[in-house]
Amino acid sequence: MDKKFMLLAIKEAGKNLKEMRGGPFGACLVKNGKVLAVERNTVLSGDATCHAEINAIRMAARKLRTHDLSGCVIYSTTEPCPMCFSAIHWSRIGSIIYGTGITAVKKRDFNELSISNRQMKKIGRSQVRIKSGFLKKQCLELLQAWDKLNCKKTY
Repeated sequence: MDKKFMLLAIKEAGKNLKEMRGGPFGACLVKNGKVLAVERNTVLSGDATCHAEINAIRMAARKLRTHDLSGCVIYSTTEPCPMCFSAIHWSRIGSIIYGTGITAVKKRDFNELSISNRQMKKIGRSQVRIKSGFLKKQCLELLQAWDKLNCKKTY
Protein backbone atom coordinates (compact mmCIF):
# COMPACT_ATOMS: atom_id res chain seq x y z
CA MET A 1 0.00 0.00 0.00
CA ASP A 2 1.23 3.41 -0.90
CA LYS A 3 -0.31 6.56 0.53
CA LYS A 4 0.53 8.64 -2.55
CA PHE A 5 -1.83 6.59 -4.74
CA MET A 6 -4.79 7.01 -2.41
CA LEU A 7 -4.03 10.71 -2.13
CA LEU A 8 -4.25 10.94 -5.93
CA ALA A 9 -7.69 9.30 -5.80
CA ILE A 10 -8.79 11.66 -3.03
CA LYS A 11 -7.60 14.71 -4.96
CA GLU A 12 -9.42 13.56 -8.10
CA ALA A 13 -12.63 12.88 -6.16
CA GLY A 14 -12.42 16.35 -4.64
CA LYS A 15 -12.84 17.90 -8.09
CA ASN A 16 -16.49 16.83 -8.02
CA LEU A 17 -17.07 19.05 -5.01
CA LYS A 18 -16.69 21.98 -7.44
CA GLU A 19 -17.57 20.58 -10.88
CA MET A 20 -20.45 18.29 -9.85
CA ARG A 21 -19.89 15.66 -12.56
CA GLY A 22 -20.69 12.93 -10.03
CA GLY A 23 -20.36 11.96 -6.41
CA PRO A 24 -17.24 12.45 -4.26
CA PHE A 25 -15.53 9.25 -5.36
CA GLY A 26 -12.11 8.71 -6.87
CA ALA A 27 -9.91 5.81 -7.95
CA CYS A 28 -6.26 5.32 -8.83
CA LEU A 29 -5.16 2.22 -10.73
CA VAL A 30 -1.52 1.20 -10.38
CA LYS A 31 0.73 -1.50 -11.85
CA ASN A 32 4.27 -2.11 -10.64
CA GLY A 33 4.30 1.23 -8.84
CA LYS A 34 3.26 3.13 -11.99
CA VAL A 35 -0.01 5.03 -12.18
CA LEU A 36 -2.12 3.88 -15.13
CA ALA A 37 -5.24 5.92 -14.38
CA VAL A 38 -6.64 8.41 -11.89
CA GLU A 39 -10.36 8.91 -12.38
CA ARG A 40 -13.47 10.12 -10.60
CA ASN A 41 -17.16 9.43 -10.67
CA THR A 42 -18.81 11.08 -13.70
CA VAL A 43 -22.33 9.62 -13.60
CA LEU A 44 -23.95 13.06 -13.81
CA SER A 45 -22.54 13.34 -17.32
CA GLY A 46 -25.25 10.92 -18.43
CA ASP A 47 -23.93 7.39 -17.84
CA ALA A 48 -24.82 5.58 -14.62
CA THR A 49 -21.91 3.16 -15.10
CA CYS A 50 -19.26 5.89 -14.94
CA HIS A 51 -18.13 5.20 -11.40
CA ALA A 52 -14.53 6.14 -10.59
CA GLU A 53 -13.38 2.51 -10.60
CA ILE A 54 -15.02 1.77 -13.97
CA ASN A 55 -13.54 4.92 -15.48
CA ALA A 56 -10.09 3.93 -14.17
CA ILE A 57 -10.41 0.38 -15.51
CA ARG A 58 -11.44 1.69 -18.94
CA MET A 59 -8.51 4.13 -19.04
CA ALA A 60 -5.96 1.52 -17.93
CA ALA A 61 -7.28 -1.08 -20.38
CA ARG A 62 -6.96 1.43 -23.22
CA LYS A 63 -3.40 2.29 -22.19
CA LEU A 64 -2.36 -1.34 -21.89
CA ARG A 65 -4.50 -2.43 -24.85
CA THR A 66 -5.91 -5.36 -22.91
CA HIS A 67 -8.80 -6.25 -20.66
CA ASP A 68 -6.44 -8.26 -18.44
CA LEU A 69 -5.22 -6.00 -15.65
CA SER A 70 -3.46 -8.75 -13.70
CA GLY A 71 -0.89 -7.40 -11.29
CA CYS A 72 -2.74 -4.12 -10.83
CA VAL A 73 -3.95 -2.54 -7.61
CA ILE A 74 -6.90 -0.18 -7.43
CA TYR A 75 -7.14 2.48 -4.73
CA SER A 76 -10.69 3.70 -4.19
CA THR A 77 -11.88 6.40 -1.82
CA THR A 78 -14.96 4.29 -0.99
CA GLU A 79 -15.63 0.56 -1.07
CA PRO A 80 -16.49 -0.36 -4.65
CA CYS A 81 -20.13 -1.08 -5.37
CA PRO A 82 -21.13 -4.55 -6.67
CA MET A 83 -20.83 -3.38 -10.30
CA CYS A 84 -17.32 -2.06 -9.70
CA PHE A 85 -16.25 -5.09 -7.66
CA SER A 86 -17.40 -7.31 -10.51
CA ALA A 87 -15.46 -5.26 -13.06
CA ILE A 88 -12.38 -5.41 -10.82
CA HIS A 89 -12.76 -9.19 -10.57
CA TRP A 90 -13.39 -9.66 -14.32
CA SER A 91 -10.41 -7.51 -15.26
CA ARG A 92 -8.24 -9.60 -12.90
CA ILE A 93 -7.06 -6.70 -10.76
CA GLY A 94 -5.22 -8.29 -7.84
CA SER A 95 -6.08 -5.92 -4.98
CA ILE A 96 -8.61 -3.35 -3.86
CA ILE A 97 -7.55 -0.80 -1.28
CA TYR A 98 -10.31 1.52 -0.12
CA GLY A 99 -11.03 4.17 2.49
CA THR A 100 -14.67 4.40 3.61
CA GLY A 101 -17.14 1.51 3.52
CA ILE A 102 -20.38 1.19 1.61
CA THR A 103 -22.35 1.98 4.78
CA ALA A 104 -20.81 5.47 4.90
CA VAL A 105 -22.29 6.35 1.50
CA LYS A 106 -25.54 4.44 1.91
CA LYS A 107 -26.45 6.52 4.97
CA ARG A 108 -25.97 9.61 2.79
CA ASP A 109 -28.75 8.42 0.48
CA PHE A 110 -26.56 7.26 -2.38
CA ASN A 111 -28.25 4.43 -4.27
CA GLU A 112 -26.05 1.66 -2.86
CA LEU A 113 -26.74 -2.03 -2.58
CA SER A 114 -25.99 -3.43 0.86
CA ILE A 115 -23.51 -6.09 -0.16
CA SER A 116 -19.90 -5.68 0.83
CA ASN A 117 -16.82 -6.53 -1.21
CA ARG A 118 -15.97 -9.23 1.29
CA GLN A 119 -19.40 -10.83 0.80
CA MET A 120 -19.04 -10.68 -2.98
CA LYS A 121 -15.55 -12.14 -2.77
CA LYS A 122 -16.80 -15.03 -0.66
CA ILE A 123 -19.93 -15.77 -2.69
CA GLY A 124 -18.09 -15.49 -6.01
CA ARG A 125 -14.88 -17.18 -4.81
CA SER A 126 -12.89 -14.24 -6.12
CA GLN A 127 -9.14 -14.06 -5.61
CA VAL A 128 -9.14 -10.25 -5.26
CA ARG A 129 -7.34 -9.12 -2.10
CA ILE A 130 -9.19 -6.47 -0.09
CA LYS A 131 -7.78 -3.87 2.30
CA SER A 132 -10.32 -1.56 3.93
CA GLY A 133 -10.00 1.60 5.98
CA PHE A 134 -6.88 2.92 4.24
CA LEU A 135 -6.66 6.70 4.85
CA LYS A 136 -10.25 6.42 6.04
CA LYS A 137 -10.20 9.81 7.79
CA GLN A 138 -9.25 11.68 4.61
CA CYS A 139 -11.79 9.71 2.55
CA LEU A 140 -14.50 10.45 5.09
CA GLU A 141 -13.66 14.15 4.84
CA LEU A 142 -14.70 13.98 1.15
CA LEU A 143 -18.11 12.67 2.17
CA GLN A 144 -18.44 15.32 4.87
CA ALA A 145 -17.61 18.05 2.35
CA TRP A 146 -20.26 16.56 0.05
CA ASP A 147 -22.79 16.70 2.91
CA LYS A 148 -22.23 20.45 3.19
CA LEU A 149 -23.12 20.96 -0.48
CA ASN A 150 -26.69 19.77 0.12
CA CYS A 151 -26.98 18.31 -3.37
CA LYS A 152 -28.39 14.85 -2.63
CA LYS A 153 -31.37 15.38 -4.89
CA THR A 154 -29.12 15.70 -7.96
CA TYR A 155 -27.36 12.42 -7.38
